[in-house]
Amino acid sequence: MLQQIDVRMPPLLTATGICKAFPGVRALENVRLQIESGEILAVVGENGAGKSTLMKILAGVYTPDAGVIELDGRPVAIRSVKDAGRLGVTLIHQELNLAGHLDIAGNIFLGREPTWGGPLRLLDRGFMDDAASAIMRRLGLLASPRRLVQDLSIGQQQLVEIARALSLKSRLLILDEPTSSLTDSETTLLFTVLSELKADGISILYISHRLKEVESIADRVTVLRDGRNAGELQRHEINHNGIVQLMVGREVKQFYQRSRGDGARQAAVISVRGLRWEKSQRGIDLDIAPGEIVSLAGLMGAGRTELAETLFGIRKMAAGTVAIDGKLLRIRRPKDAINAGVFLVPEDRRVDGLILSDSVKHNTSLASLSLLSRFGIMQRSREETLASAMCERFNIRTPTTAQMVGNLSGGNQQKVVLAKWLSRTPRLLILDEPTRGIDVGAKSEIYALMDALAHSGAAILMISSDLEEILGMSDRVLVMHQGNLAGSIDREALSEEAIMHLATGGGAHL
Repeated sequence: MLQQIDVRMPPLLTATGICKAFPGVRALENVRLQIESGEILAVVGENGAGKSTLMKILAGVYTPDAGVIELDGRPVAIRSVKDAGRLGVTLIHQELNLAGHLDIAGNIFLGREPTWGGPLRLLDRGFMDDAASAIMRRLGLLASPRRLVQDLSIGQQQLVEIARALSLKSRLLILDEPTSSLTDSETTLLFTVLSELKADGISILYISHRLKEVESIADRVTVLRDGRNAGELQRHEINHNGIVQLMVGREVKQFYQRSRGDGARQAAVISVRGLRWEKSQRGIDLDIAPGEIVSLAGLMGAGRTELAETLFGIRKMAAGTVAIDGKLLRIRRPKDAINAGVFLVPEDRRVDGLILSDSVKHNTSLASLSLLSRFGIMQRSREETLASAMCERFNIRTPTTAQMVGNLSGGNQQKVVLAKWLSRTPRLLILDEPTRGIDVGAKSEIYALMDALAHSGAAILMISSDLEEILGMSDRVLVMHQGNLAGSIDREALSEEAIMHLATGGGAHL
């Protein structure tokens, strides 16, 4: 009788015993990961769990302190991005790395442009355009290869990044938070493309905090916690609660931590009448009472951020009035808003909310410099006391207040932005996408902070594109459409359908 021979192919990539440390931080400790050919593997975990560090090691951005990486069952050395590219491993970062002033074909072949004419090295535009068009058709990217990348939507730019990876014959694509800036339709298109790439035998490592996406697309989930493997879920085991328990090591019993009072309305903290930042707008009226969390919903480009920037003095007010606690306020610059207790946590914390190259201590004290100074001289001991207290109050995970903010995880960076403002006493706190790009554990903590702040009597205006977040945390929802206020929905009438009806121009909510 002939003995049956096991002819199974080895995994595409196996990483074993991966360790990596940075000054003051043990990022990875004996981590293992395995991905098969033609598999979509989601890697999830809280901010600071080690996901990005592991992906950068696989892509050659970092070298591990210890551990072995195997490709097709054979050990390989990945000491640079170039090494990873030669082996067919490509990392597509959350912040896309494209040259906006070049066209699509130019970006796809950037740094390895085909030439002809021998020593003349003339650019072979015909070959570039034909090859780029073939890859673009494969991805459903319906545009001319001569179109400038800066004229594309974010979703189309994402596909250009993938096209560039495919032109390199990549066998493993690592996508870091690929949908963080995409619309729903762009996300749907991306998932279709990934499924087709999977069918062609290309493997996908998918990093996301959006657990619904993970449930939808992943064949398997690997969970990291505090730099170590926390567990793994097969396709039939993947669900929200199972992922969260592995991520945080506990059950998040009350995710949206909103405890509501007796419902009695008080005099408004902020009253806005006829507010416009463009002459073509209709005037916007809104009131927010003490202890109230009001969400501002709407599609991308609806004017939500513009409204927040006008209230904070970044954008010039064309018409209208703003009153805080019944007193009219003339907001010409952010300093006017800050002096009145109106604070803004911006949408892009890395660009507008923090000085990434500076310390936790200095970032925390930015909004309180005048309060921490004496005769114009900063009292360093008071600054350190404030920063230490804020780190403890907000559970900011940092080895020291001297740690550079850019080295912290996204969730801890967001807590530093909040700490900067809550070291003072806000009357109105405007939160623009407060939980974008952070994990479920940090989200739960931020929701608890919002709830506690509301109970202390502050008013909160939250801008969010996450409908679950809006439904879970809001006392009321204001919906914007094309720069105007389309309607208001009370807590009792809240639903995704009611919000989307107004957000898409369906008229006033009845």
